[in-house]
Amino acid sequence: MKHRFDQLDVFGAAPLRGNPLAVVHDAAGLDDARMAAFARWTNLSETTFLLPPSDARADYRVRIFTPLGELPFAGHPTLGSCHAWVAAGGRARDAGVVVQQCGVGLVAVRRDTLPSPQGNAARWAFQAPPLRRSGPLDAATLQRIRAGLRLDAGAVHAHQWVDNGPPWCAVLLESAAQVRALVPDWARLGRIDLGVVGPHPPGADAQFELRALIGNDSGSGYEDPVTGSLNASVAQWLIGAALAPASYVASQGAALQRDGRVFIHSDGAAVWVGGAVHECVRGEVTL
Repeated sequence: MKHRFDQLDVFGAAPLRGNPLAVVHDAAGLDDARMAAFARWTNLSETTFLLPPSDARADYRVRIFTPLGELPFAGHPTLGSCHAWVAAGGRARDAGVVVQQCGVGLVAVRRDTLPSPQGNAARWAFQAPPLRRSGPLDAATLQRIRAGLRLDAGAVHAHQWVDNGPPWCAVLLESAAQVRALVPDWARLGRIDLGVVGPHPPGADAQFELRALIGNDSGSGYEDPVTGSLNASVAQWLIGAALAPASYVASQGAALQRDGRVFIHSDGAAVWVGGAVHECVRGEVTL
């Protein structure tokens, strides 16, 4: 059966500089095995499948797959899937907000009206879902992170569990330059979903630098180019702890020759995570 197919660049400061996403439309007839097989075949960090909602409050439902399995939530798939759904003719019940149904529940997505340096690219923002786990890291986890990042004991200025579906934990370092210079020891990091953040100097076009490091039990791991879920949970932590202003820009991806920009804004009631969506490929796929 043929399905509409889009491949998008999300969060990039320009096309091909962010995080790619594959989107399959009208996927109600596909079973779990077929979705998982296609996600392995695309070999992108995430592939999404758009379906009719099962919750009457939602406009559409999305299932999010990595090459290794399904995720309950992820940020760049949320923005890219919403853009693809609207571009294919989707109409939200509320003209101002699209409601996405996914594994963590309902997520609000809206067009981002904040000023953008990214020209004619579409800008979308999602409302950060609530944290499932917060609070300081335990001593053993913190020691493993220090060893895996080859950091001295005093290099970590703050740390926190920031689980919002993906089980992220995060550490704050002194500077963006220190974050960019990290060379992870994957064997020492082990199985972990780790965000590392550090401030840029005043006058830079972004206020913070982030890296997303995902390790596994086999002693290897990978780095995600630009990560909406991590930026969402880190923003909730930093803003809530008065470590960041209510609105800021985060950069991510330099270590992978990407140039991501994530726009954070807290309106007092919620944190919104925005970024550009560039259309790169449109066609059909037979599944």
